[in-house]
Amino acid sequence: MKTEYLNPLRWKRPVLVSVFLAFIVIWFLFIDTYSLLTRYQLESRKDVLIEKTAEYNMMTQELKEKINALENNPHLLEKIAREEYGMRKPGETVYRIEPAE
Repeated sequence: MKTEYLNPLRWKRPVLVSVFLAFIVIWFLFIDTYSLLTRYQLESRKDVLIEKTAEYNMMTQELKEKINALENNPHLLEKIAREEYGMRKPGETVYRIEPAE
């Protein structure tokens, strides 16, 4: 019985296996190029980029609709030219009334 407790391989083998497995787990979690932390960071960055892409696609669609409206409606084009860019027809006088403060 005493020899079982004194046998160094009896207790060293489980300790060595545990240390080796712990090293492998730590390696995959933190050190490896494709570690879980790196994957998590890349996934969150991917989610942000997907959201931005969706926003830009929506903005592009709105701008295409505005362009289409301006190409097909000359009255709208004239209204925007007058109101936003201060344009006028030749010989026309424009009076701007500013609100009182």
